Amino acid sequence: MNTDDAQGRLALATWTTELSAELGVDPAAVDIDAVLALAGVVAHAVVRPAAPVSTYLAGLAAGAAIARGTEPAEAFAAADSTMRALAARTSEGA
Repeated sequence: MNTDDAQGRLALATWTTELSAELGVDPAAVDIDAVLALAGVVAHAVVRPAAPVSTYLAGLAAGAAIARGTEPAEAFAAADSTMRALAARTSEGA
């Protein structure tokens, strides 16, 4: 699926909303563009298969932070920052 076209973006937004409901997650807390951007950084700095693994780990880290009382956007921002820093160090060492 190409997320650059309107149909792809709509399909992704619909999927995200439906999956969020099924998982009991507030869909408003999901910043699709931020998640895709983070996955792109990791895919290019490490290897492509690291992207889904990394976004899964970011979700776990954000969930743990939220459980400790951190706001969702702040929790994702912290995971995003950590992952980008590690990706940059990994990319420099390649």
